[in-house]
Amino acid sequence: MTIMDVDVQNRIHVEDIGASDRFVLREIRSSDVGLLEQYASDKRVAFNSRAIPHPLPPGTMEAFVERSLAQKNPQSVWIIDGSDFGLSEVMGMIALKGLDREQSEIDFWVGPSFWGIGIAGGALRAIIKKNPLNSKMIFAEIFQDNIVAARAVMASGFNYIGEAETYSVARNVIAPTWTYMLKCHD
Repeated sequence: MTIMDVDVQNRIHVEDIGASDRFVLREIRSSDVGLLEQYASDKRVAFNSRAIPHPLPPGTMEAFVERSLAQKNPQSVWIIDGSDFGLSEVMGMIALKGLDREQSEIDFWVGPSFWGIGIAGGALRAIIKKNPLNSKMIFAEIFQDNIVAARAVMASGFNYIGEAETYSVARNVIAPTWTYMLKCHD
């Protein structure tokens, strides 16, 4: 069972999941810009994201952080922070965007240095368990050439519901995707 608690710093503490001894999820802050820029500048990260351009123009991450910190922002963003466990202060990020009808869409990425050790799956399970937007359904859209991300969402309880296409800024193409859905429990 996943156990989470939110402390006064608005961090989601995660226990009893695969990556629980490696990170907490916390709100984004201005000091994250440098590490976010470092990872988002990596072509492998950008090509697995719909919205990250490659090469990354100056000021992109500053603008992202400013939008994320704005109260009117419809997207909730958390940083995957390993600093309490001797790892990087920013290992990746995970976001929920509220949709209509009590639905949301999840988006995430992990820096390449932390690939293959369960960070993405742990962050997904933590957000699902906490369900901070009180969603009845959460959707995920994964590029078809990103098998590892597809496995992470399926291992976190998402079910495949079909194929689609979406524009990738970094790739500058409309790329095929798989769509997944998770029905949340009350």
